[in-house]
Amino acid sequence: MTTRAGFVALIGEPNAGKSTLLNRMVGAKVSIVTHKVQTTRARIRGVAMEGETQIVFVDTPGLFAPKRRLDRAMVAAAWSGAADADVVVLLVEANRGITEGVERILEGLNDIGAHRKVALAVNKIDRVEAPKLLGLTKALNERYPFTETFLISAEKGHGVDTLRKWLAEEVPEGPWLYPEDQIADLPLRMIAAEMTREKLTLRLHQELPYQLTVETEKWEERKDGSARIDQIIYVIRDGHKGILLGHKGETIKAVSKASREELEEFLGRRVHLFLQVKVRSGWLDEAERYSEMGLNFKDGNA
Repeated sequence: MTTRAGFVALIGEPNAGKSTLLNRMVGAKVSIVTHKVQTTRARIRGVAMEGETQIVFVDTPGLFAPKRRLDRAMVAAAWSGAADADVVVLLVEANRGITEGVERILEGLNDIGAHRKVALAVNKIDRVEAPKLLGLTKALNERYPFTETFLISAEKGHGVDTLRKWLAEEVPEGPWLYPEDQIADLPLRMIAAEMTREKLTLRLHQELPYQLTVETEKWEERKDGSARIDQIIYVIRDGHKGILLGHKGETIKAVSKASREELEEFLGRRVHLFLQVKVRSGWLDEAERYSEMGLNFKDGNA
């Protein structure tokens, strides 16, 4: 039987639902999902199987107007992921419609969409009435010649199977790119760091939005089958350290417990997680931190 394999880039504004869709397609949690924007930093690849086809998803950072070096590196990674893919899927939130950000993305598609198929996926369809939905899909297709349009709810799963089946037919014929049981090509160290960062983002809300990063410093496999994981949370000023630790260490303990439980579920074994908070005022300008996140430091240059 003929096998197929190819890369699919999910692009869109921050919070459009790209990570939720990736996790739904793959059937496992490989990309962090929070209510905050810009949480996906690295180009996480999730692998989904559809019959004899292997679809490798590139979950790009949300496309937005960049202000800082980190922002610029994230946006560069997003467009690079789209330019390298066989098929591109643009996610647009039904309830937000054609925003300034969506307009900018549509302009960018003119540069990278010429030699590949670009599908439109209107997400969160359960949040709007049918007439508004039809008007939005018509307006978007008038602005860009999408190969196909899908109406989906990534959160509830509506329309996702149809989109995955279509993608399976559109990627090129060829051997599989990954072992059948592999769901993500990120190193486990980075997946573990992302899980902890998700828990921090959920816990801290607006207090420390994007001024922290998590690194897995050590990963030790133990004889009893468990793993000891040591992580460092970098913040840019002393005041942030107190917020992170919380009263009598309550915040960091809660984050550590939530992250450890999710890691144990993900790895299917016991985990001993140790978190340490360090102040590193210039981490946003350190090339090493960017490579840890799978980003190109040079792409952050103005």
